[in-house]
Amino acid sequence: MNAAKRREIFARFAAANPHPTTELEYTTPFELLVAVVLSAQATDKSVNLATRILFPRANTPAALLALGQVGLEKYIQRIGLYKSKAKHLIETCRILLEQHNGEVPTTRTALEALPGVGRKTANVLLNTAFGEAVMAVDTHIFRVANRIPLAPGKTVLEVEHKLMKNIPREYLQDAHHWLILHGRYICKARKPDCPHCLIADLCEYPQKTAG
Repeated sequence: MNAAKRREIFARFAAANPHPTTELEYTTPFELLVAVVLSAQATDKSVNLATRILFPRANTPAALLALGQVGLEKYIQRIGLYKSKAKHLIETCRILLEQHNGEVPTTRTALEALPGVGRKTANVLLNTAFGEAVMAVDTHIFRVANRIPLAPGKTVLEVEHKLMKNIPREYLQDAHHWLILHGRYICKARKPDCPHCLIADLCEYPQKTAG
């Protein structure tokens, strides 16, 4: 895919949705951190249902730590892998309080040192909470990047690096959200909804659907 097509793709995304954001509900960087950790192998909808009950009760590292692992599990038990996620979040709260004055760190190295936080989660925090132009590659973005093909690659890291290189700089801040939403609602895994795709004429996927 050439640079002109890539630019036009993001120009259309920007025109259709000028201010994209995550569908996870949060009001602080810490709430976003909790939500993103919970969202691994789970839907945003299921996470939001849990955090709507959890956050009014505990939405700071100190308050979450006070719940304890068993107490936290009661709020998130309908989310997949909830026991390990609760353990990671309690350990993370302890680290935040002991090493970061209860604040979510703003560097990738410090974020990735937190239990349950990998590169993708760190990138979500850096992009959505702290406004950095980085790319968090999830399953949706990986699929879209390879299918269009905007930035084909065999690994998540390869796709991330290609996206950072290929996306025009002025669109990079919001590209993460545009691509996730596009993959979630239009360029779906089993059957892409090509008839309703605003970039169908630019996409080079050879097996477009007719309806």
